[in-house]
This record gives sequence, C-alpha cells and structure tokens, in this order.
Amino acid sequence: MTSSVDQSPLGKSVAYASRYSPAALFAIARAPQRAALGLSPALPFSGADLWTAYEISWLDARGKPEVAVASFRVAAESPNIVESKSVKLYLNSFSETRFDTPAEIERVMSEDLGRAFGNPVTVALVRPPEFARLRASALQGESIDAITVDIEEYSLAPYWLSAGQTSIEETLVSDLFKSNCPITGQPDWASVQIRYCGPRIDRTGLLRYIVSFRRHSGFHEHCVERMFVDIVERCRPERLSVYARFTRRGGLDINPFRSNWESPPAENVRTGRQ
Repeated sequence: MTSSVDQSPLGKSVAYASRYSPAALFAIARAPQRAALGLSPALPFSGADLWTAYEISWLDARGKPEVAVASFRVAAESPNIVESKSVKLYLNSFSETRFDTPAEIERVMSEDLGRAFGNPVTVALVRPPEFARLRASALQGESIDAITVDIEEYSLAPYWLSAGQTSIEETLVSDLFKSNCPITGQPDWASVQIRYCGPRIDRTGLLRYIVSFRRHSGFHEHCVERMFVDIVERCRPERLSVYARFTRRGGLDINPFRSNWESPPAENVRTGRQ
C-alpha cells in the first residue's frame, strides 16, 4: 500500500525504533511522477535503482552486535519507490534485534523491501572481513565539466539540449549535478553519466542542462528519468543510458540507472564522493 508524500516521515521528528519494524518502510507510487513526464505504463527504458546502506547493525544469537554494508537492487519496473528516511528507520530497527545468521538478515530485508517496492529486491551483505573489496572508482567517460561557459540559469531548462547531424557513440560525465529533496529542500549531489549513440549532443548545452537542475526539487529516481526523457525528446539518440551516483545521506546512497539498450552495472561500485 502506498501513501501520499505529505504523509512521509521526511522533515518530521520521528522516534527511532530499536526493535525490528518493517512497518517503518514508506512506499510512494512512481506512477504520478511518470505521468507528469508523459510516460505510459509501457516505459521507454528499463534499469534499476542501486542502493547502498552503510549503517546496518544487529545482534547475533548471543546478543553481540554485528555490522555490515548492504547493497540492494530495485528494478525500475517496480511500482513504488521507498522514501529513504523510512529505509533508515527500518534499518535502525535491526539494531537490538537478534538474528541467527547474516543470511537471515538478507532474507528478511529482501522480503520486506520487496513488499514495499512491489517487486522482488536483491539484497547482499558485505561483512567486515570483506570491507577491503568495497572499492571506489570514477564513472567512466569523458568529463564535460571543464567547458568554459557562462551560466546564470539554475531552474530546469531542457531547451538547452540539442544535437547536430553527425552520428557518434560516446560516454559523457559530469560531477556538477545538484537537485533538492522535494520535502526537506536539502541538497542532493551526484555524478552523472550519459552514454548514447546517435546525433552528437552539444556538450555546452548538456552541461547547461545538468546545471539547471540546481534548484529543481525531485527524488533521485525521478530526476534521472526526467533526464532520460528530456534527452530523448530533444536529441533523438538511437540508444541512451543515464546513470547517476548520488552522495549518501543518512548512511544511504541511491543510484538510478535507466537505459533503452543495456543492463544496469553488474557491480554497485561507489564513486570517490560516496
């Protein structure tokens, strides 16, 4: 069951449960935001939202605390997103609850998150002996951030997007993305990767467009879908993937990937700012 955004725990004082509480998860339907973009149930993309949870702790069968980092993968086709503060509240509810094994944690989280998102969710825990393999990397592609350009517009401006006649295949990256939480107004920072094949996208216009999200309010998932829709409409690429790695807040990062031709990254590899 989903609720309206104004019922969300975001921006409100909420007691943190220390005992297992799946009821803390707060689902929000994707459909209204997608309808505002003119998207029908037959989506023009597939993809996933790759989550990383850095603050997970529970008690083992003898009451000793355990810790882990979790990655979970949510299909873009799922009917809901789940508000991130509610996920933090949910994860905190494990902190004084006993579980026999880490595998039980993965199973419980997968089931609870699957119900909230309305679609199966894959959960994987990384325990302290494996923390060294949680490597950081940069998004692959050519950065457009060094382009010299005067910018005075920080409200969403898709009209900056354009493409020429020459067809090309390339991957472009920017670390200058910023949007804002639609409830609290807090800034959301991200690195963005645009991979496409088709008419060459004007790089200066693309950079202006990315910067124009600076005052925009939207959840991470919706911002990426808006970028995908705007680039398709204005630049007409034959193939397009849009991927954003958002910096963490409350011990969580959310990294949406949308594409009309390729699968999401097999690994949930963080960037240097995450």
